[in-house]
Amino acid sequence: MDTNQLYDVLIVGGGNAALCAAITARQAGASVIVLEAAPRHFRGGNSRHTRNFRCMHDAPADVLTDAYGENEYWEDLLKVTAGHTDEKLARMVIRQTSECRPWMRAHGARFQPSLGGTLHLSRTNAFFLGGGKALMNGYYRAAEKMGIEIEYNAEVNELNFRDGRFHSAVVVRKGFTEVVRAKTLVAAAGGFQANIEWLRSAWGEAANNFLIRGTPYDNGHILRLLMNQGARTVSDPTQCHCVAIDARAPRFDGGIITRVDCVSLGITVNQHAQRFYDEGEDFWPKRYAIWGRLVAQQPEQIAYTIIDSQAMGAFMPPVFPPIQARSLRELADALKLDPQALERTVAEYNAAVRPGKFDHAILDNCSTEGLQPAKSHWARRIERPPYYAYPLRPGITFTYLGVAVNERAEVCFEENRKLDNVFAAGEIMAGNILGKGYLAGLGMAIGTVFGRIAGEEAARRAHA
Repeated sequence: MDTNQLYDVLIVGGGNAALCAAITARQAGASVIVLEAAPRHFRGGNSRHTRNFRCMHDAPADVLTDAYGENEYWEDLLKVTAGHTDEKLARMVIRQTSECRPWMRAHGARFQPSLGGTLHLSRTNAFFLGGGKALMNGYYRAAEKMGIEIEYNAEVNELNFRDGRFHSAVVVRKGFTEVVRAKTLVAAAGGFQANIEWLRSAWGEAANNFLIRGTPYDNGHILRLLMNQGARTVSDPTQCHCVAIDARAPRFDGGIITRVDCVSLGITVNQHAQRFYDEGEDFWPKRYAIWGRLVAQQPEQIAYTIIDSQAMGAFMPPVFPPIQARSLRELADALKLDPQALERTVAEYNAAVRPGKFDHAILDNCSTEGLQPAKSHWARRIERPPYYAYPLRPGITFTYLGVAVNERAEVCFEENRKLDNVFAAGEIMAGNILGKGYLAGLGMAIGTVFGRIAGEEAARRAHA
């Protein structure tokens, strides 16, 4: 890092959006420096834990089957966000995802067919060979070959503005404070999910029981600095990509392997052994992200998914083995639940099941009748021992409170104040499109599209 140099583009962050911006800006002839707060072995942010990229396509294409058009993609997004999305920006992302895969391949991405147990994703999502860590390693190799400067353990503590424009960043690295000057800034430093105090200010004491699926370095500091400069915000602090993960997962960085995917194959109860939501509402890719929030709303932010031997082998197993018992009473004891309450809940559920033709690949006709909450699909009696359970906690992937941007990835400021050299990409601006809810692979889509836009626009502005 040359503190005497005036860089064309400074990128704060080191995940997918940051590297897409860096590579694109460098391709456009800009001098680029990337400041990654994490050490090298932690580089890549939450992108290290991803598996796939949701993309529009009008016909079968390499690893993608059938077609997934713009309108269906948009309707899927509209459904999960309940309309909390900027349609102009969302449709722009959707359309541009159809063009991303060749660019991604050219810079180190490799794809493979969808994995076994990942229902319904071969049509909508392209999977990364080796997962997100392999993708990020490829991007970093490409960046290094292109001459992009990358600094690790480089935490930005201040953003300096002069005469209505970004001027420089104050960076702490290896115990020393340095100033990096640049013509343009791309903020791609993620959300604030690793900042438990900030989460607590939004969620109250419930946040003490949240687990953070990804990097512990997403503390929201850059978001806060931009907000302090008057950046307009979107979404709110309680909205986030929150899934149900194994309660035995570590506080930070457990990743995708801690996710529990068998909710739809059984019932889920709270600490009072009571069901609280329809486990068979919709396919997993469209509704798995609601379960973290549902668990967050339960007493002590804990829940338990209960299945029997019929379900084993029908879902992607998480890293932790299930808790196993020969009877429901024994299972309740292991979970520290009221045995009579759990037996009663299961008995009521079993009595309400109306058998049909069970098929986990479709919205089948196996449902309950006269039960509240109902189970709409995939309802089977829980009656074949051994019985199994997974304890669940809310697993926060990333938060949606972020900076407002326009179609050029420019950060929008209050009172129409114009700072024409500040851009944002990735989780820090994803709330423009994801006001609430989630679709599998959409975070990577937003980061890739807006990362490339931010890099292109920052390079153009630097050379203007």
